[in-house]
Amino acid sequence: MAHPFLSDAAVDDLRCLAAMIIPASARFGLPAADDPAIFADLLASLDHDRIEVEAGLAHVRAKAGRGLMALDAAGRAALGRALQAEGTANVAVLSRLVMLAYYRDDRVVRSLGLEPRAPFPKGHEMEAGDWSLLDPVRARRPMWRDPR
Repeated sequence: MAHPFLSDAAVDDLRCLAAMIIPASARFGLPAADDPAIFADLLASLDHDRIEVEAGLAHVRAKAGRGLMALDAAGRAALGRALQAEGTANVAVLSRLVMLAYYRDDRVVRSLGLEPRAPFPKGHEMEAGDWSLLDPVRARRPMWRDPR
């Protein structure tokens, strides 16, 4: 699958990483994050985070010592644990992007008992909250400098 700024090898690594982050669920009948529709949405959403995506994928490949597709299941699991323990910002961006694409998929939204639609114009019911909780914020001095 061609991408404007990722090489084919980087796309393969991202596909494999997506499946590592969110594997398929036979129990719930849900696909992994490398499902063609979900992955296409993921690829289409990378532009804003281009620098972090490229750096994150380079870090993952360096940590693996080769492309992720070349690792067996045990190697991928060990890599996943190592990446999670490191907690680097660039890998966190990759995880966030994978999760956002996954939870935009209609099948996943339906599995959560929600209607796959935009929140408007129908809107969603919200429980009435306690607006007095904002009183300390309203009473606080401004945190900005007056431009005059």
